[in-house]
Amino acid sequence: MRVMVVGGAGFIGSHLVDRLLAEQYAVDVVDDLSTGTLANLAAARASGGELKIHHLDACTDDFLSLVALRVPEVVFHLGWLPPGHTQPAVLARGLHSTLNVLEAARLHGVAKVVTTLPAVALYGDVPVRDQPVKEGQARTPHGPTGVVADAVSQLLAAYRADHDVEFTALAVSSVYGPRQRPDGGVVAAFAESLVRGVPPVFHGDGRQTRDFVFIDDVVDALVRAAQRGSGLVINVGTGTPTSIRDLWAALAGPGAPRALVGEPTQAGVARCSLSPTRARIHLSWASWTDLNAGLAQLDG
Repeated sequence: MRVMVVGGAGFIGSHLVDRLLAEQYAVDVVDDLSTGTLANLAAARASGGELKIHHLDACTDDFLSLVALRVPEVVFHLGWLPPGHTQPAVLARGLHSTLNVLEAARLHGVAKVVTTLPAVALYGDVPVRDQPVKEGQARTPHGPTGVVADAVSQLLAAYRADHDVEFTALAVSSVYGPRQRPDGGVVAAFAESLVRGVPPVFHGDGRQTRDFVFIDDVVDALVRAAQRGSGLVINVGTGTPTSIRDLWAALAGPGAPRALVGEPTQAGVARCSLSPTRARIHLSWASWTDLNAGLAQLDG
């Protein structure tokens, strides 16, 4: 099967490319390298699999031409929201690229589009009684990122209803693992603090919780979504909340520097954990990497 990974030189995308090549998929990577890097694809390029890398912006007409030429069966769209970038112009480009991917699928017979949505921003601050969050939970999108994520999910549904373009959207919790940029998530930021020997900054009091899911587990869900879960938004998380201060203690160990307390920011959602029930049913997926095992696999 030929597949295309938009954003394939990024954190999640490059790990997905490794997995796809290992399973003998033919893979086209599309990435403008604005946040991704070819270094992330070093193992993929050395693997000997059928891989072609296109230095290309998914918002352009050239992308439509590329899809017509390569004719992938599945497009994984992982580049619409670069990690750590929430400026209005970036969010607008995310919507633009999503529309372009969906138009390419409509025009050129792509069987399915698979994408990820940032669950914390998508669902917003959900009461404790409704945790872990199920997909049917009423959404209160947090900030512009959440509003755009909700719009992406609605675009996918509209193209399915109007043009028979299948999709699966994975609402992912806080993904972490090797190759993640320090601005890509709290785990990577804390790991960078350890390397530099400086205390981290808690944006809040450190009691806010997140559902940390390891990159290999997320990639497994993405691969399964290529052929399952059509027409659905599906949570990808562990269902287990971990506080930010407990994360720092687990990562840094005894004698770690005391964290600094800063002002709450865009990550001001107080709590988030995701119910994995729908993923079990529709993807036959569940997370298998516990937090300590995942932290042990970080770079450095």
